[in-house]
Amino acid sequence: MAMIQRPKGTADMLPAQAYKWHTVEKLAAETAEQYGFKEIRVPTFEDTGLFVRSVGETTDVVQKEMFTVSATGDDTFTLRPEGTAGVMRAVVENGLLNEAFPQKLYYITSCFRHENVQKGRLREFHQFGCEMVGSADAKADADVISMAKSLMDRLGLENIKLNINSIGCPKCRADYQKALREYFAPHRETLCDTCKERLEKNPMRLLDCKSPICQGIAKDAPLIVDYLCEDCDAHFKKLQKYLSLMGIEFDINPKIVRGLDYYTRTVFEFIAEGIGAQSTVCGGGRYDGLLEELSGKQVPALGFGMGLERLIMTMEQQDREFIEAKTCDLYIASMGDDAADKAMAMTMELRDEGFFVEYDLMGRGIKPQMKYANKIGAKFVLVIGSGELETGTAMLKNMASGEQTEIKLDSSFVDSFSNALMAEMFKDIDGEVEALLGKE
Repeated sequence: MAMIQRPKGTADMLPAQAYKWHTVEKLAAETAEQYGFKEIRVPTFEDTGLFVRSVGETTDVVQKEMFTVSATGDDTFTLRPEGTAGVMRAVVENGLLNEAFPQKLYYITSCFRHENVQKGRLREFHQFGCEMVGSADAKADADVISMAKSLMDRLGLENIKLNINSIGCPKCRADYQKALREYFAPHRETLCDTCKERLEKNPMRLLDCKSPICQGIAKDAPLIVDYLCEDCDAHFKKLQKYLSLMGIEFDINPKIVRGLDYYTRTVFEFIAEGIGAQSTVCGGGRYDGLLEELSGKQVPALGFGMGLERLIMTMEQQDREFIEAKTCDLYIASMGDDAADKAMAMTMELRDEGFFVEYDLMGRGIKPQMKYANKIGAKFVLVIGSGELETGTAMLKNMASGEQTEIKLDSSFVDSFSNALMAEMFKDIDGEVEALLGKE
C-alpha cells in the first residue's frame, strides 16, 4: 500500500524543531504585549466575499491563490490567505469599534495560499501579525514599525533593512493610476494576460507582477511619491521624522506597493539580506479604507504580517540562538516490580512540584534504562532496586559530572533533589561568569 504523504507546500514541525518555533512565538507574544497589544484568534476560514472585498478582486491572492470550498447550499468559504481581513471582520462584528482607541491586537496564525512552492514560500505558512485600529497619526505607523524591529532585534537578526514608501490615498492615487495607464498603454500587447486585465481595473497591480517581461516594462514607470497630495506627503514626511527620532534607519523605496488592495499611505517591508529570493521577513502598512469597506465607518487602521518560517530560516542562516529545548531533570530507573511502583510514585510527586521527570514505561532492564536516560539528556539518574527499598536510600547520579550523592527516599527526597538540581544550575552559571571574566 502506498504511503499517504503530506500535501505539497506544507511542512511537518517535528519535536526536534519545536524549540525554534517556541522561541519565535514566545518572543513575538512578549514583544507585542510590551507594546500594549492583546491576542486575538479568529476562524481559519471566512466567507469568501470577505477576502474579495478587502484583499482586492484584482490581486494575485484573490485571482490565483485562494483555497475556496463550498459548504452545504450555495455558501463558499475560503481558508484565510492573510490575517488582517478576518481580524477586521471580528473587530466590526464584536463591537470593538465602540471601545477605546487605539485598539491593539496581535495574532500568531496559519495562512493558506496556492503558490509555487519554493524555499521560504509554502502553501500553508504561519504569521505573527499585529493590527492597530483608530489612529490616523503617523506616530502610530512609526510605533508599529518599531514593534516589528524590536522583535527582530530580540531574535538577534542582523543585516535587516527597512524599506518604506507611501502609496497615497484614493484622492491622489487616482491621478497616479491615470499616469500609469498612459505609461503602460503602448506596451499593452507585451503585457501578460493578467496585467492586460489589471491595466483598466487597477494599474498599480502591474508594479507587483512576477512576470520578468512585465517587471522590465514597469522598471521606468512613474513613481507614486511624485503624485502624493499635500496631506499624504505631510504624513509620509512625519513618518520619516518619527523613525529618525526613534533611531530606526530606513530607505525610501518608491517601488513598494504591497500585494493587497487595502493598503493606503504608508507601506513598509523589512528585507533580510542573503537568504535568497524570498527575502521579505515582514511587510505591512496602513489601510485606512478597509474598515469603511466592511462596516461603513471611517476608522483608520494599520498593521503588519511577519512570516515565522522566514524568521526561523533567517535565524538559522545567521546562526542565532534559540531558547534551549527543555530536557529531563531526572530519570528514575528501577529493578523489580516494587521498585517500579516506587519509581512511579516518586515521579508523580516530583512532577506535581514542577520537575521534568521520567521513569520506565517499556519494561526494560537496567542497562537499557540507563542508555535511554542518556539519550534523552537526563540531568540526573536515580536507580532503585530491592536494596535501596530496604535501606530507604539511593544514589543520585549527576550525568554531566558522574558525581553520586546518597539521598533518602522518604518525604525529604523532593527537597534533596531540588537542592542538587539548583546546585548544578548555579555551577553552570558560575562557569559562564568565569568564562566571561576570562574573556575580559
